[in-house]
Amino acid sequence: MGDLLDHYEADSAWDEMFDEAGRPRSAYTVLHQALQTLSEEDFGTRCAARDRAFRDQGITFSLSGEERPFPLDLVPRVIPAGEWSVIEQGVAQRVRALEMFLSDVYSEGQILADGVIPRSLVTTATQFRRPVVGIHPANGVRVHVAGVDLVRGGDGRFYVLEDNLRTPSGISYVIENRRTMARVFPELFTSHRVRQVDSYPARLLEALRAAAPEGVADPTVVVLTPGVHNSAYFEHTFLAGQMGVELVEGRDLVCRENVVFMRSTEGDQRVDVVYRRIDDDYLDPLHFRSNSLIGCPGIVNAARFGNVTIANAMGNGVADDKLVYTYVPDMISYYLHEEPLLPNVGTYRLEDTDQLHYALERLDQLVFKPVDGSGGHGLVIGPAAGEEELARTRDALLSDSRGWVAQEVVQLSTSPTHVGGGLQPRHIDLRPFAVNDGERVWVAPGGLTRVALPEGSLVVNSSQGGGSKDTWVLAPSGSRPARPAEAVHVYVADRPPSPPPDPGPANQAQQQQQEEEVEGPC
Repeated sequence: MGDLLDHYEADSAWDEMFDEAGRPRSAYTVLHQALQTLSEEDFGTRCAARDRAFRDQGITFSLSGEERPFPLDLVPRVIPAGEWSVIEQGVAQRVRALEMFLSDVYSEGQILADGVIPRSLVTTATQFRRPVVGIHPANGVRVHVAGVDLVRGGDGRFYVLEDNLRTPSGISYVIENRRTMARVFPELFTSHRVRQVDSYPARLLEALRAAAPEGVADPTVVVLTPGVHNSAYFEHTFLAGQMGVELVEGRDLVCRENVVFMRSTEGDQRVDVVYRRIDDDYLDPLHFRSNSLIGCPGIVNAARFGNVTIANAMGNGVADDKLVYTYVPDMISYYLHEEPLLPNVGTYRLEDTDQLHYALERLDQLVFKPVDGSGGHGLVIGPAAGEEELARTRDALLSDSRGWVAQEVVQLSTSPTHVGGGLQPRHIDLRPFAVNDGERVWVAPGGLTRVALPEGSLVVNSSQGGGSKDTWVLAPSGSRPARPAEAVHVYVADRPPSPPPDPGPANQAQQQQQEEEVEGPC
């Protein structure tokens, strides 16, 4: 393994493990030393153990309709305590501001009246949901779970790439990556003070129970999935099992007199909180897509009457709009009277004529994104695009400038990644996960580090061939190292979720069509 490190050559981007002089950064010193003691054969043996563990446990995602083990690189990403503190505070700040924005635009709309954000920008957003106006969650929380995508630029700073407030996915891989790493490299956990991530399911359950309708002492929580053919079905079953709640499909729920019930062998049971992993369009055929077979008719009315809480709230997608994203720093100033702790990536609003013309002159230098795109789909990276693709992009921008934003190319930081029998630099990002229980925003220490496995690629989404790394947040000096047994501990539910029924052909088609993990499985 030492030979692999000796031949590692960082490229021009910021490298997470090595500084400009090729020396290991301080947070990586111990890991670097440990890796040098491993032979290539030993490392290969551990890779084989990882693959067996993932296959045996069914840790998969769907790519082009095929179930595949989720790619985990065995060289972890390490984040020192001081650096994590900035990320943690910055993500929590952003979630608080976005929470206030969503509450505002679906009620008084004061930020629009004050001209901080153009009213037309919000009302023309694809994910703005008029049926949601006037629905007030029991404890005021709309963003129960958030995934905020961060990238580290060439200056070493973290930037926010986008916000994911609908049904952000990937936390199951964070927990399973840690469990697998602790099995494969137990000795590394004795020499590093790695903060644990396994409390996430318990934190999530607490937040969901806290969101129950007023007066409900012992709420019934369910996880609503589109079904087995969804790309992130593994995560749905995982979270339901870890929280000890039922995993249901739309056919398992029924609304009567604006109350949601779950069908069971013991009769109908009232449901108080629905942690849905179904996109708005498919959630309620009475208000959204009338042909949806995977939702629950009447659930929107039940939420309006305050008889059920839907988490995350409907309509959150308006805050995911990449044009609305450009105004988040203004939201932080407006609502919190604070300066943003995590800056946005430089972004151009192409509905502005001057910015559109500027972007058109730099087609081959910028990144272009559909404002409602997800999972890396529709992304055009100018420096890597051919003439025909750039010409199509020009036409698309001119015909629908509101539908696109342009961003400066950020050379995502790189990390040593095991590819083709050796360690090579690959670009990575980071998705921290935040849970809001109405009292505080808790950010899980770590998050999902996603890796663009093809050489030179900047697209990290697993749906585009990306992988992941275990993310190690180091505890402050003086804390004791985590033992492997602690690192692999996961909350064990009292009862597993009920197995889902076989889907009918119509449901199956909608499960595949509905990209429920609108942020990509990762």
